Amino acid sequence: MAVTPLLSRRFFKKQFPLFSFYSSFSTTTSSPPPPIRVALTESVGRAVFATRPIASGDLIHTATPTVCHPSSSSARAACYSCLAALPHSQSQGIPFCSQRCHQRSKGYYDVEMKANWVAFNDYCWTRGLKYPFLVKRLVCMVISGDARSDTLDILQPANLTPEMVLKMEEEFLLLRNAFTKALIADEHIAFLTKQWYINILARIRINAFRIELAGGLYEDLLASAVASVEAEAAVGNAVYLLPSFYNHDCDPNAHIIWIDNADAKLKALRDIVEGEELRICYIDASLDRNARQELLSRGFGFQCNCSRCLHGD
Repeated sequence: MAVTPLLSRRFFKKQFPLFSFYSSFSTTTSSPPPPIRVALTESVGRAVFATRPIASGDLIHTATPTVCHPSSSSARAACYSCLAALPHSQSQGIPFCSQRCHQRSKGYYDVEMKANWVAFNDYCWTRGLKYPFLVKRLVCMVISGDARSDTLDILQPANLTPEMVLKMEEEFLLLRNAFTKALIADEHIAFLTKQWYINILARIRINAFRIELAGGLYEDLLASAVASVEAEAAVGNAVYLLPSFYNHDCDPNAHIIWIDNADAKLKALRDIVEGEELRICYIDASLDRNARQELLSRGFGFQCNCSRCLHGD
């Protein structure tokens, strides 16, 4: 997620093309490309813009998570791969909703099952930490060859204080020791340094989305607030590439929803004209201004200067 201070909603006179992200969309080869592009601006940095008019309620695009992990409260009820609800017959057995998810996740799941996670899990659970589990999943994906160690480098990192970095060191050691004790070859975890761990966690901290499944109520969610700093009520957390490029606005013109699994669907909240920046709300938009500012400052490290906040709404 971009966390630069925001200006009032307007069109940007100068936009610098950045790149296309068609490969990150869940589309078929015959589907047209999404009506958006990512560009650099002089005022807010990286942003997402409409390449044609988009009608209110239209699905803008779908994105699959780069990395996701179920929350501790849903670990036995959600698919370990896509976070879909598990059938009751499977909730105590294989943690996958389908053979497809099982096969797709076999590489990193087999790596994860080689290690003893009791110390790491207890440390994170007792402290209410959720993002280290995403790092653990990413490490397993890198070891298995399902991801690259620089997969998230394109995302903007959070600013970390020395105190925050100090707290990360113990969880890093627990993570590293779990792989070492599992006899994972040194060359396979050479990338897993303390600096790599901190850099990845800094990116996950402000780019992870809380996943709340709608259970199929697709058309009834235009007003829902979907990105949140808190997490335990959610089915899990996930990091995406393209959705992380959407800037924040307390009165957004787009939002992100989840229907049956962790595939993110970006929808238009109102009519959007060609060239308009697309923005989502990172928190609960129904909160008052002071509460929104507190959550954005604490969770994302910036003060919101959107039109709604500037007018005290």
